[in-house]
Amino acid sequence: MKTIKSMYASVLCAGALLVGASLTAAEVKTYQVTGPVLELTATSITVQKGTEKWEIAREKNTRITGDLKVGSKVTIYYRMVAAEVEVKEAKETKAKK
Repeated sequence: MKTIKSMYASVLCAGALLVGASLTAAEVKTYQVTGPVLELTATSITVQKGTEKWEIAREKNTRITGDLKVGSKVTIYYRMVAAEVEVKEAKETKAKK
């Protein structure tokens, strides 16, 4: 009887750990932009979306399917990633008299 209780407790703890891990490992939202390629460099792809030009960074491990070239219509999937965070201190308000 004691082993069944300890096994049940172990399974319960393992389940709680799995649920907790899956909650913290939630993926960041993915966005997309579609349009013709205007410019390609080793580090970026520029796409025309309506009247706007979107410059999306790319890395050596960016997965590309098909023949990527200027003029190709593409859909780029991307995530927003913070490059730097600067915290501004709150301004102190003057004390009322």
